[in-house]
Amino acid sequence: MKAIVDCNSFYCSCERLFRPDLEQQPVVVLSNNDGCIISRTDEAKKIGVGMAAPYYQNKALIEENNVAVFSSNYHLYGDLSMRVMDTLRYLVGPAQVEVYSVDEAFLDLDAMAGNGVVLACRHIKETVEQWTGIKVSVGAGPSKVLSKVANRLAKKEKIKTQGVVVLQSLSDIEKALEQTAVEDIWGVGRQYALKLHHRG
Repeated sequence: MKAIVDCNSFYCSCERLFRPDLEQQPVVVLSNNDGCIISRTDEAKKIGVGMAAPYYQNKALIEENNVAVFSSNYHLYGDLSMRVMDTLRYLVGPAQVEVYSVDEAFLDLDAMAGNGVVLACRHIKETVEQWTGIKVSVGAGPSKVLSKVANRLAKKEKIKTQGVVVLQSLSDIEKALEQTAVEDIWGVGRQYALKLHHRG
């Protein structure tokens, strides 16, 4: 089994660590020159703040809804990313961790099977959050692609899934794929997605 650990709204989560008063408040982080929104919390998404959108286009909406705005602080994000990755290496072993981006890492859980994978994923999620303060979602499946599908569902249904989705049986995989648009599958580009839609 492969798993992926993905930090939730990572840059915003880093800022919230030092501003716990913002835990339930919408938060956004802006790019280097404060030109674009590069991270937003679920609360910001709910009021319609767009991702990668120019700040000036969202400024009125942000001010009306008392959204907390931060300039990006990559030194802070890099430090907290390292803490998350070090925690993962401690939990599953350095050789089983493949850092994919600043806020994502694939894990090799091939040594585990059955309910052990579910328990391991829950333990990983709880430990990362406890040790680093960064909330994460964990998805697992027979391949990296399916682990990404699982992770997407874990993030989409945070309350229902408690941030962990493991796809093991064929029926689990089929249900997950039914809930996933083809363009949302990792590795499927826009042009290829259009071609697949055209073919039905």
